[in-house]
Amino acid sequence: MLAIAGGKGGSGKTTTTLGLASALDGPVLAVDADRDMPNLHAMAGVERRVDAVSGKSVCEPSVRSHPTDSTVSVLPAPAGIDDDAFERWLRTAADDERRAVVDCPAGAGPDAAVPLRVADAVVVVSPLCAPALRDAAKTAAMARALGTPVVGCVVSRSRMAPEAVSDLVGAPVLGTVPEESSPVLTRPTVRAAYRRIADRIPGKK
Repeated sequence: MLAIAGGKGGSGKTTTTLGLASALDGPVLAVDADRDMPNLHAMAGVERRVDAVSGKSVCEPSVRSHPTDSTVSVLPAPAGIDDDAFERWLRTAADDERRAVVDCPAGAGPDAAVPLRVADAVVVVSPLCAPALRDAAKTAAMARALGTPVVGCVVSRSRMAPEAVSDLVGAPVLGTVPEESSPVLTRPTVRAAYRRIADRIPGKK
C-alpha cells in the first residue's frame, strides 16, 4: 500500500492519489482514508454508498469502478467506524490483490497516523510554499517515526522544485504537477506528469 500524505488540506493529495492510481500499472485500488472529509469518491466521479453491517453501527462502502479508467477501482471512506475498526478496514484494503494507493487525511494527527502505519511506503505532496512544505516535512517525520519509509515528494501546482524541497522533506522530489482544475486528470500534461512520477516510485508498492 502506498500512502499519499500531506500537511494541509488542498495540497493535492486526492488528485495525486487518483493520478498515480491511473498512472501505475493496473489493476489499482484507490482508497479514501479521510473519514472526516472524504472526497476521493466525488473527485473520481463515483457514488459513496455505505451499507450497514448487520448487527453493528459501522457502515462500510463498496468498491466502485472508476468511470473512465477500467484499471482503477475506488474504495470510499467508511462511516461511523472507530480507530481500531478503521485500521482493520485499511489492512483489509492493503491485503487486496490489487495495488492500493491511499488518500490520507491532512496533517500529522491521529487520523493520519493510521494509514501511515499500515502503508508500505509514503509519498508526501505539497505546493511550493513555505508553510505547506514545513507541514509536509512534519508529516514525513511522523511516517518515519511509525516505521514507514518516505520514498519521495510530489510538488503540486508547480512546474519546478528547488533542491531545498528535497532537503526539507528528507526525500527525493519525484516530480512536479502543474495546476489542475475540475474535472481532474483531463489535461494531457497533468496525466503525463503523473506517469513520470509513477515511473520514479521505488518498488511501486
